[in-house]
Amino acid sequence: MSLPLSSMIKMPEGKTLEFKRDLSSPKNVLKTIIAFANTAGGRIFIGVEDETRNILGITNPFDEEERLCSLIADNIAPKLIPNVELVSFGDKTLLAVEVYPSGRRPHFMKNEGPDDGVYVRLGSTNRKADNELIEELQRSAFGVSFDEMPMPDLSLDNLDIGFAKKDFEGVRKLNEEELLTLKFLVPVQGKLVPTTGAMLLYGKNRNFYFPDAWVQCGRFIGKDKADIFDHTDIHEPLSKSVEDVMLFLKKHAFKGADFSNIKRKDVWSIPLTILREAVINAIVHADYSQKGAPIRVSFFDDRIEIENPGILLPGMTVEDVKQGVSRIRNRVIARVFSELDLIEQWGSGFRRILKEADKLGLPEPEIIEIGMRIRVTVYLAENIEVKSSGKVTEQVTEQVTEQVTEQVTEQVTEQVTPQVKRLILCLKKKPLSVKGAMEVLGLNHRPTFIYDYLKPATDDGFVEMTQPDSPKSPTQKYRLTDKGKALLLKTDGDEQ
Repeated sequence: MSLPLSSMIKMPEGKTLEFKRDLSSPKNVLKTIIAFANTAGGRIFIGVEDETRNILGITNPFDEEERLCSLIADNIAPKLIPNVELVSFGDKTLLAVEVYPSGRRPHFMKNEGPDDGVYVRLGSTNRKADNELIEELQRSAFGVSFDEMPMPDLSLDNLDIGFAKKDFEGVRKLNEEELLTLKFLVPVQGKLVPTTGAMLLYGKNRNFYFPDAWVQCGRFIGKDKADIFDHTDIHEPLSKSVEDVMLFLKKHAFKGADFSNIKRKDVWSIPLTILREAVINAIVHADYSQKGAPIRVSFFDDRIEIENPGILLPGMTVEDVKQGVSRIRNRVIARVFSELDLIEQWGSGFRRILKEADKLGLPEPEIIEIGMRIRVTVYLAENIEVKSSGKVTEQVTEQVTEQVTEQVTEQVTEQVTPQVKRLILCLKKKPLSVKGAMEVLGLNHRPTFIYDYLKPATDDGFVEMTQPDSPKSPTQKYRLTDKGKALLLKTDGDEQ
């Protein structure tokens, strides 16, 4: 045992630890053994009163040891052999059960059957697994991720390859070989079919096949969900959802400026770097096989919570996550996010979150399993309050006014971002395609160009498509609007 028994006795019950007074209710002990085997393993000490931690010991220890081994053999399937031993604590004898994460999961209670008798460990409780979770336990035992599974009734025509190619422009040329390498396509019975990951990322009818693969954002009044101030539902492709979530969060934050250096630096009232990382982690690690469970982003006065469906993968604990131990739930999605530079290194996300929070002097972000979901809570340095009684109050008006001033009107002043200014100057002489504009600007990372240059410029009316009725046309170009031309004149005047 990694810790002495005297230390473990003082620890709270949790995902990998439980105490039992005796074996008078063996079914609960068996459920815990199954739950430990199906998730991250754990230890049970029998002969310890749970609430008081009084060491009661057990009578007839050898008989109880044999009885427990028989109960495990007779009631748990597939066969499970945990380490059962008698341990001494002072003048008392305890029965200790050490359960390891099992490669034969899911284990279940024989009398309840494989569909109704599977249990997993969530915090200090055992929860019955539903069909989707049982299937995930089976996949993880075989080393297969949900997003690698084929969708045999579909074909390449069901993927928006044009959109995917734009994402990967400058990164990969998405020919058939590359689509196979990225596991967008897999061979099934002599034909190539899309994977669930490919459909989640670039499916033409993604919302039809995965109606719960979306992000629900809400700004709540106060510190609970009693009153909602604003909300939005994001059904965009996964790679684009990150920026849309960040725009929603910025909409309800305050922005100031730091002029301590030569150049102005925006200072936000929310930790954008931490939140962006948490949102990406939620999208990459969500269990998209679950039904009725979108990703949720909840903005409260004192904190922001990001929840994704799916508990930690078998063998993983919250402490493992904090230490940077990595197990990827969605390999296809994670690889795409990595290649598009949306994530830096697999498994390092939460470590970066903790490091950034410490750097900013914020309380340590929390990660917990709640229900069948994982929640990351990011605490704010100061409360950001909104109050409403059916109408916007003076405080909210001030907040919204600041956002309008800083995020929309600023584009017609010198507060326009340097990236937007550069794009406007780039389009001074003639309309350009995405590739053409990137070449002029000296950029080779398409997502950076899209999210830092093109999207802000088009969203704020400075740039428009030359073919707005055919947004995905291969000959699509971008030109300045009248508003963009007006800003160009001002920009030229400022530089003279």
